[in-house]
Amino acid sequence: MKFTVNRQSFIKKLNDVSRAISTKTTIPILTGLKLVVTDNEITFTGSDTDISIETTLRANDDNAELTVEEPGNIVLPARFFSEIVKRLPEATMTIAVKEGFQANITSGAAAFTINGLDANNYPHLPEIESNDEVTLAGDVFRDIINTTVIAVSNQESRPILTGVHFTLAGDEFTAVATDSHRLSQRKVTLPNPASETHDVIIPGKSLVELSRMIGEEQQDVKMRLAENQVLFMLGDTAFYSRLLEGNYPDTSRLIPSESETTMEISAPALLAAIERASLLSHESRNNVVKLTLSDTATDATATIFGNSPDVGAVEENLSTLALDGNDLEISFNPDYLKDALRSFGQSQIKLSFTSALRPFTLVPSEDGENFIQLITPVRTF
Repeated sequence: MKFTVNRQSFIKKLNDVSRAISTKTTIPILTGLKLVVTDNEITFTGSDTDISIETTLRANDDNAELTVEEPGNIVLPARFFSEIVKRLPEATMTIAVKEGFQANITSGAAAFTINGLDANNYPHLPEIESNDEVTLAGDVFRDIINTTVIAVSNQESRPILTGVHFTLAGDEFTAVATDSHRLSQRKVTLPNPASETHDVIIPGKSLVELSRMIGEEQQDVKMRLAENQVLFMLGDTAFYSRLLEGNYPDTSRLIPSESETTMEISAPALLAAIERASLLSHESRNNVVKLTLSDTATDATATIFGNSPDVGAVEENLSTLALDGNDLEISFNPDYLKDALRSFGQSQIKLSFTSALRPFTLVPSEDGENFIQLITPVRTF
């Protein structure tokens, strides 16, 4: 095997597959990067068994400057190889592999030799044959991930809650996550209805890595589902993830259908107030912020309180757009509310409360059906 390539183009592909390579795997060959070189392309593969990423650098890519003298394949130690490639002196580099799986890497006056492994021993990627394919704009898919993954649980004691629950029925595509203290749900209407109903749970860690790979430029993301794997296609890159096994809890019953008190407010304004209040609440052991709502005949007020017995207290009146219903005093974890508010960006939102001890919801003022954040309050008495 021997080829010459533009180093920056190579590094970009190398960085993509490195997201799936872990030094902690129990399978030694998976700490390596698999390279398969044909006459006109290089295929990069990385995997840690949970996530597998495969991407291709083609000779017809003008930036690749790829010249293949001899096809072949090898698995190279990913961490060392990556550090070497990033520090080479010239814009191009040449990699040559002779017998014995030794790779010679040259660029300008620099020359490295590193030991590789037989690519034939590398595990095969799963084969996913599915007639149903969900296609969404990259920015939409990234937004779905980023607004739901915040509610994924970090506790391995309930593995099913460490994933995001995706359901596909007809033209409705729904993503929901909960850690039992909060919930986030997004719904999207697809242009083309699915022929089958799907119900899968994708690990939150996989989705975080996928979100980072979706570029700012407009590119579609294609999603294909199989029995225990999901495949995402991003142009020339294939991203595989295992699915979590088990039944996700019925979250629909957690979302209240009625409310006793509602408040409309600008999401950035409420976020700024919560951030100020949490400066002090973080210093106390229970990390709780209190919100009081009062709607009288002459005045409607919303007030945020935060305190720490050791440091002091903060009180701030909020400027609301609308406030209706019964008086209420409710306490909650400010970090949960901050995560939820950030997911709404610059929009105006509506908060709906039923009682001081019942979960409350946040929805966009203009589209409350397709995006819901829910937070469970904290009992302070």
